[in-house]
Amino acid sequence: MNLVELASRIKSTRLSKGFTLERVAELSGLGKGLLSKVENFRVTPSLPTLAKICEALGLTMSELLDGLDVKPKLSIIRRGDRREIERDRDQSDIRYFSLAHGRPDRNMDPFELIIPAHGGRREAMPHEGEEFLVVLQGRIVFDFNGETMTMEAGDAAYFDAEVAHRVFNEEAEEARILCIFLGRPL
Repeated sequence: MNLVELASRIKSTRLSKGFTLERVAELSGLGKGLLSKVENFRVTPSLPTLAKICEALGLTMSELLDGLDVKPKLSIIRRGDRREIERDRDQSDIRYFSLAHGRPDRNMDPFELIIPAHGGRREAMPHEGEEFLVVLQGRIVFDFNGETMTMEAGDAAYFDAEVAHRVFNEEAEEARILCIFLGRPL
């Protein structure tokens, strides 16, 4: 199942109903922090948690999960159809654009990341799986397990994402990278 799409559906449903995280927490009996982590695809919700979220949002489980296992043979995402995914706004000002949201049941999650001038992730964090990134434009600093490396356009890294890592931009212009998560991106 595509966890990024699941998280996106939960958040977009909440926003379309005009609910705050606090309101959904109230209605569901779940913690606001947990709900935020679910929406930012940092935590995979259990079935009982999903059921409580659905009830709070006035959805059935089948409405929420419908189509998440569909696997078209081809998915083309045009530049104007990219979907921005909000992640960890309290930890990062990086903008994430999903490049494969048209194929819900996928093994990889490719994103274009835009790292603003003097921006990026504040703390290195690990997550499950593997990750690949290539710098498309600009220059970034890649922090992997406390070791920092400068990377420029054309440079690439493939790494074990279970090791704490982050990217940030010390330059005066934004940087862009292609980042592919294999496994669950946290």
